Amino acid sequence: MSEHLDEWKFITDLHNKEGGTEMRGKKELYFKNLSKQKKQVMEKNGNNRKLRVCVATCNRADYSKLAPIMFGIKMEPEFFELDVVVLGSHLIDDYGNTYRMIEQDDFDINTRLHTIVRGEDEAAMVESVGLALVKLPDVLNRLKPDIMIVHGDRFDALALATSAALMNIRILHIEGGEVSGTIDDSIRHAITKLAHYHVCCTRSAEQHLISMCEDHDRILLAGCPSYDKLLSAKNKDYMSIIRMWLGDDVKSKDYIVALQHPVTTDIKHSIKMFELTLDALISFNKRTLVLFPNIDAGSKEMVRVMRKKGIEHHPNFRAVKHVPFDQFIQLVAHAGCMIGNSSCGVREVGAFGTPVINLGTRQIGRETGENVLHVRDADTQDKILQALHLQFGKQYPCSKIYGDGNAVPRILKFLKSIDLQEPLQKKFCFPPVKENISQDIDHILETLSALAVDLGGTNLRVAIVSMKGEIVKKYTQFNPKTYEERINLILQMCVEAAAEAVKLNCRILGVGISTGGRVNPREGIVLHSTKLIQEWNSVDLRTPLSDTLHLPVWVDNDGNCAALAERKFGQGKGLENFVTLITGTGIGGGIIHQHELIHGSSFCAAELGHLVVSLDGPDCSCGSHGCIEAYASGMALQREAKKLHDEDLLLVEGMSVPKDEAVSAVHLIQAAKLGNVKAQSILRTAGTALGLGVVNILHTINPSLVILSGVLASHYIHIVKDVIRQQALSSVQDVDVVVSDLVDPALLGAASMVLDYTTRRIC
Repeated sequence: MSEHLDEWKFITDLHNKEGGTEMRGKKELYFKNLSKQKKQVMEKNGNNRKLRVCVATCNRADYSKLAPIMFGIKMEPEFFELDVVVLGSHLIDDYGNTYRMIEQDDFDINTRLHTIVRGEDEAAMVESVGLALVKLPDVLNRLKPDIMIVHGDRFDALALATSAALMNIRILHIEGGEVSGTIDDSIRHAITKLAHYHVCCTRSAEQHLISMCEDHDRILLAGCPSYDKLLSAKNKDYMSIIRMWLGDDVKSKDYIVALQHPVTTDIKHSIKMFELTLDALISFNKRTLVLFPNIDAGSKEMVRVMRKKGIEHHPNFRAVKHVPFDQFIQLVAHAGCMIGNSSCGVREVGAFGTPVINLGTRQIGRETGENVLHVRDADTQDKILQALHLQFGKQYPCSKIYGDGNAVPRILKFLKSIDLQEPLQKKFCFPPVKENISQDIDHILETLSALAVDLGGTNLRVAIVSMKGEIVKKYTQFNPKTYEERINLILQMCVEAAAEAVKLNCRILGVGISTGGRVNPREGIVLHSTKLIQEWNSVDLRTPLSDTLHLPVWVDNDGNCAALAERKFGQGKGLENFVTLITGTGIGGGIIHQHELIHGSSFCAAELGHLVVSLDGPDCSCGSHGCIEAYASGMALQREAKKLHDEDLLLVEGMSVPKDEAVSAVHLIQAAKLGNVKAQSILRTAGTALGLGVVNILHTINPSLVILSGVLASHYIHIVKDVIRQQALSSVQDVDVVVSDLVDPALLGAASMVLDYTTRRIC
C-alpha cells in the first residue's frame, strides 16, 4: 500500500480519540498535502498529467513479481495510469492459459499478443523474439507509455526491452544484476544495458549493476516484490489447498514440490537430469506435485519424459500446468522439500525455510539461504536420492536475502521520482562508483546490522550491532528462572529491538545467540546448560525466533562467541591460530584454528574452564574437582570471599559490606588491593590455576596468541605470565598473552555469526 494511504489510515485511526473540529482539520491538512504531492509529480512529468506505466508480463513466473507492483500502481490512480500487455506463454493452453489469473485479479488487459512460435527448440525461441519485435511497435505506438516495466531474464522480456529502447520509451527493469548460471545471465545483462532504471533485490545485485557502469542514481535496492506477499502469507487454511492439489490423505511437511526447467545451453543433459530426478522421486515414494516446465527449448522433450514414466497417472504424483501464486506460496511453505532448478526454489522459498534441492547449474550463481542444498552434478539417481534423504522434512531459518516485505512502497516512490524532463539518453559511470549508494535516501543511510542475544546466568541482553562492531543500542533484563518465561522474554526483546532497528535505519540481517552450556550450532539447539541457567536443556532456539522474526538465526556457546568476537573485531583479527579464555561467573573459552572455530565431534571443544590442574582441588560445578573454574571463576572467588567474611578475615580498613549486600568476588579483589594478605593469596592461587591451564593449552594446541577476556582478566594477566615463564616449555614461552580490549565479547561474537556467515552449501 502506498505511503499516503498509510498516512490516511493513521488519520482515520485518530477519529475515535479526537473531537470533530480537530479531526476535520487533520483531514483537510492530509488532503492538502496529498494534492501538493500530486501536483509536484505531475509538474515533474510535464503537462500536469499522470505517469503512464505499461507493465508487460510474459509468463506465470514474472507475473508473481509484477502483480504486487501492478496492485500498488492501481491503488494510486491519482498518480498513475496502468496499461497491461500480456504475451508469451500466458496465452498458450498447454501452459495453463495463465492470462486468466490476471483477469481474476481484476486487471484490465489492454493488449494480448500471441508471440510464441511453437516448437520448443532453439530456433523457435529466436523466431518468438522476432515475432514479438514485429508486433510490439504497433502496441507501443498506440499506448504511448511514459515508462515500461520489464521483469527478469526471459527471451520475451528481451524483445520488450529492445522494442521500448528503440522507440525511446523509458524502461524500468526488475531483478537486474543477479547471477544464475545459464543463457539467462546474458539476456538479463542485455536488458540491463537497454534499461534506464533498475530495481534490484539484493545488495550484491546492486553492486553488480554499479560494476556494470550503470548510473547509481537510477538504481533502487528495493527487495523482491513477491516477498511483500510471501512474508505475510501465513494462511490458516493451508490444509485445504494441500488437499486440493495433492489429495485428502496428505499431511503438511510430508510431500514434495518439483519444478524443473530445461537448460537451453545444454538441453540433452538437462533432459537426462530430469529423467534421473523423476526416477529418484519414484524411489523416494512421497506424494509429489510436479509442475510442467516452462516454454524454453527442450521443454517438449521433458514433457515426453514425464509421460514415458507415467507421471500423470502415477498414484504418488500430481502433474499440473499451473498453480495460482497465492496457492503455490502455501504449497511450498508447507512442503517437506522442493526440488528442481527453478529460481523460485533458491529465491522465494527461502522466505519459509523450506528445504530446497537445487539441481544442476541453472541457478548455481544465485545468492541462497542455508535451506538450499546444491547438487551441481546431478548425474546419478543415487546422488539425487541421497540429497532427498538429507533435506526432506528439515526446517531451516527463514531467509530475507531477497527482500524484507517493503519492496512495492519503495518502487512506487522511485517511480514518482522519475523526471520525464531529463534527457532519455543513458549515462554510464566509469569506473565503478563507491558502494551502497542508492536513489532511496533510506538505503543510503541504512546500516547492515545483526541482532545479538547474550544469555548470561544473571542477565539477558539484546543488542543491535553494526557491521563495524558498534553496539547501536542495547537492552538488558534479568534472566527469568523458567524456560517459558525466558523464551517469551527473548522473543519480546528481539521483536522490540527489530522494530527499533527500523527507526534507527539499521537493516537486520539475522539473529546471533550466545548462551552458556553445550550447543549444537548446526541445529540451533542448546543441548544442556550450566547450572546457572535453569530449565535450559534440549532447547530449540532457532525455530521460534526464525518463525517470529522471519530472519535466519545462529546459536553458539558463549566461550566460542568470545573467540569469534576476537577474530572479527579484536586482537585475533587476521590471526590463523589463537585461543580465547573468558573469565567471568564461570570459565569458558574458544579455539580458532586455521581461521575457523573448533566445535569438536560432540560440540564440547574448548571447555577450557574444566581443564584439571590439581588432583585434590576444590569441587567444581561440573561434578569434578580441581578444574580451573573451581579456582579462578567469579563463583569460586565469591565462595572464598564468603569464607573469609564468615571468619571476620575479609574486611580491612577502608572497606565495608552493607548488611543487605551479598559478599562477592568484587569484595575479595577490593580487600586484596587494600593489602589483605589472605585475599591476595586466594587471588594468586586462582591466577596460578589459570596459568597452569594456559600452559596446558600452549603445550596442546600451540596457538600464536592467548587472549584473556572477561571481568577478571586484568587481575590474572601478570600471574599467568609468571606461571608460563616458570612452567612452560621454552618453545612456547614466547607466545603472547594479552587482555581483550572488547567491552562486550559475547554480544559481538553473537553478532559476528550473523555478519560473517556464508550461505552457500555444496553437495
